[in-house]
Amino acid sequence: MELTAWLSLASICILGAMTPGPSLAMVLKHTISGGRFNGMIVSIAHGLGVALYAVLTVLGMAVIIKETPWLFNIIKYAGVAFLLWLAFKALTSKSALDNIQTKTCKVSWQQSAWEGFSIAFLNPKLALFFLALFSQFIHADASAHQKTVMVATVGAIDTLWYCLIALILSQSSMLTRLRANAHIVDKVTGIALISVAMRVML
Repeated sequence: MELTAWLSLASICILGAMTPGPSLAMVLKHTISGGRFNGMIVSIAHGLGVALYAVLTVLGMAVIIKETPWLFNIIKYAGVAFLLWLAFKALTSKSALDNIQTKTCKVSWQQSAWEGFSIAFLNPKLALFFLALFSQFIHADASAHQKTVMVATVGAIDTLWYCLIALILSQSSMLTRLRANAHIVDKVTGIALISVAMRVML
C-alpha cells in the first residue's frame, strides 16, 4: 500500500475516532466508574470490535449485510436494543456522591470489555462506513498484506485514541471532578445513547 494512500486512510480513521458519540460516552463512563484500567479495557475491546468489522469488510461480509435487508435489520435492531439498555442503566444510576468508593469498584473489567466490544460491534453503521471507506483504497487484486495493513490501521487508531482519552480522564484531579459529577455524566450519557438509538431506528 502506497504511503500517500495509507496517510489518507489513517487521516479519515483518526477523524472518525475523534467524532463524539456513544463510544466516547462508554469510555468516559467506565473510566469514571472503574478508573484507568477499566477505561483502557473498554478502549481495547472497542478497538477489537472495530477491527472485526474491518476484517468482515475486506472479506466481503459487509456487502452481504448491505444486500441482505433482514440480516442488516437484525444487527441494527440488536444495536438499538443494546443502546437503549445502556441508556436505561445510565439514567437510573445513583449519584456517585452517595458512595464514591462503591462507585469506583462497581464495574468489573469483564463488564468493561463486553460493553466496549458491544458498543462497536452492535453499530451497523460501521459496516457501511468501512464498505464506503475501503472501496476507495482496495481493489479486486489487492494482496493479503494490503488488507492486513488496512485492518491493523483501523483497529490501532481506534484503540490508541480511546486509550489516550482514558489516560487523560484518569488523571487524579480530573477524575475526582468527574466522579463528583458522575450523576450528571450518567444522565447526559443516557440521553445521548437514546438519541443515537432513535437516529439508528428512524
